[in-house]
Amino acid sequence: MALNATLHTFNVQLSDIDRGVYEELDLRVAQHPSETAEYMLTRVLAYCLEYEEGIAFSVGGVSSTDEPPVLVRDLTMRLTAWIDVGAPDAARIHRGSKAADRVVIYTHRDPVKVLAQLPAKRIHHAGEIRVYSFDPTFIEDAAAFLQRRNAISVSISERHLYLDLNGNALSTDIEEHRLS
Repeated sequence: MALNATLHTFNVQLSDIDRGVYEELDLRVAQHPSETAEYMLTRVLAYCLEYEEGIAFSVGGVSSTDEPPVLVRDLTMRLTAWIDVGAPDAARIHRGSKAADRVVIYTHRDPVKVLAQLPAKRIHHAGEIRVYSFDPTFIEDAAAFLQRRNAISVSISERHLYLDLNGNALSTDIEEHRLS
């Protein structure tokens, strides 16, 4: 018998001072049985950090090989941003770079290891792809506070993330890395 996804709700107060984005979001996120809490939280944070009109979680979820976990489409349904999470392989990022105007990766893993597995010479427009990471224990610590229903406040100022998750305050720098 197959396991079902677990539905999590996130009531988000988003204040991205760096980009001038201030929103209240109600997100329903399905956690696939094979998905870790850390990966799901990174997916939610990537959605918040990249929030703009047309953003969505992929229809196929984390098991989709044709879409990233988070994407942005314009009004004509053209893919404008491929937002991947974790440690995607080079072929996936290459495909995303050809399909979208912009590709970014948010990782909850060691960025040195993630970058080492992505040979820039095999990825279309590798020099334009950004990889963002958080302090090593930030995601792990925050994931411990996840519940099925979550109240979350996300504030970004000068690429520093302030997170309040169900009354627990954490913060981290958002480090930017390049493929090439």
